[in-house]
Amino acid sequence: MTTESQSKNVNYNVESDEISLKDLILKIKEYYVYLLSKWLIILIFCLSGCIIGYLYAYFNKPVYTAITTFVLEEGSSGGGSLGNIGGIASMVGIDVGGGGGGIFQGDNILELYKSRKMIQKTLLTEVEYAGKKELLINYYIAFNNLKEDWSKRPELKNIQFNNSLIFTRLQDSVLGAIVSEIKRVNLNVFKPDKKLSIISAQVSASDEFFAKSFNDEIVKTVNDFYVQTKTKKSLENVDILQQKTDSVRAVMNGAIYSSAVALDATPNLNPTRQTQRIVPTQRSQVSMETNKTVLGELIKNLELSKISLRKETPLLQVVDQPIFPLEVNKLSKAKVIIIGGLLGGFFILFVLTTKKILEDILK
Repeated sequence: MTTESQSKNVNYNVESDEISLKDLILKIKEYYVYLLSKWLIILIFCLSGCIIGYLYAYFNKPVYTAITTFVLEEGSSGGGSLGNIGGIASMVGIDVGGGGGGIFQGDNILELYKSRKMIQKTLLTEVEYAGKKELLINYYIAFNNLKEDWSKRPELKNIQFNNSLIFTRLQDSVLGAIVSEIKRVNLNVFKPDKKLSIISAQVSASDEFFAKSFNDEIVKTVNDFYVQTKTKKSLENVDILQQKTDSVRAVMNGAIYSSAVALDATPNLNPTRQTQRIVPTQRSQVSMETNKTVLGELIKNLELSKISLRKETPLLQVVDQPIFPLEVNKLSKAKVIIIGGLLGGFFILFVLTTKKILEDILK
């Protein structure tokens, strides 16, 4: 009895599975016929997607890309042989040891490119275009037609930038917005290989002249700032030592001159009145010898400071620079038309299928 019951249950389950599979096939056929009956709507949406894709490709502006590649080699920041320098340099409060090696590291130059100060300074740089000089920020506003977008705001309609370093609150606001847009859309600085010291600065824009000009200027601005900051402390030490050296040399020359003047002032001196000649002469000689020793130490320290400055100066060697014509990226109309047609077709198929499912559920 049990065996017969189990056999009936198995047969029933197999029969139920076969019915479910059959219903699934019939349901797929039903949806296929339904969608086939809607071929005109599907075709219209596919053609609409193709037209939209074509219009997008037609009105989409080409993007020009300017790339500068340079090699960064860090200068040596260690004190090394300069550790033995003391004497006069320490007496006048001068440190001729390692310079500003801890201020910046090589990778930090990537963040410098994205800082507002560097981008803003670049935008306020004058470039020559069509025979006249123009600030990059004014050129950026012009080719992006920003004044047309600002036409509804009278205070922005006539906004103009010049070489002045003092701006109004409104100008600062516009500058900040443009800097943010450039960081987000136009500027990209990266290391192609993290193991190498090669850095690429890439500027993309819909205007070829702006892409190249902004790329050239920001590379120059950031790299000069980087070198100046890295060597600032050592450069100040060299300047101080140079001033001290010139000052001591002037004092020593004055002592030599004073000694000669004392001799000239007493050509036929009475032998019993030697103090008039000996005292000024010896005083001048002592001052001259003292300053001679001090001058020797200062010159030695000055030369060592110059060596330290050369060692700490990073090497920034440009490998490749952008030249006209720039690389241009433009959407392929054929690809965009195909993608638009496919997206339009998938969209209407999804809508029709969803509609059919909901109707079946309600029935």
